[in-house]
Amino acid sequence: MSYAFSRNTTHRLRARAVLGLVLCAAFVMPAIFAAAASPAPTVDVNITKFAFVPNEITIAPGTKIIWTNRDETPHTVTSNDKSFVSKGLDTDDKFEHTFASEGDFSYICTLHPFMTGVVHVRKQ
Repeated sequence: MSYAFSRNTTHRLRARAVLGLVLCAAFVMPAIFAAAASPAPTVDVNITKFAFVPNEITIAPGTKIIWTNRDETPHTVTSNDKSFVSKGLDTDDKFEHTFASEGDFSYICTLHPFMTGVVHVRKQ
């Protein structure tokens, strides 16, 4: 009888341990997925009338900028330090870049070098 009692006790302890782990997972997993599912902040910059609008912007690290060409003429988005370089963007084409680190990032349209912009990345 001692063996049966010991076996039942062991099964109960295992069942409680498994139940405890399941409950912990039930509370922890949604928090993990919520953090992973949080999209990066996004900012839109339009390319219109041969200008970047806005042409100067301040964002937090981790922010994604999406440039959209609204002109009938192709344009590019190229940083002076070449940390981001788009292909030629036709009308309604988009280019995106996520800024991971702080700094000042000047950029131009390589087809029209008078078109300039600056992204300031600062912790907020």
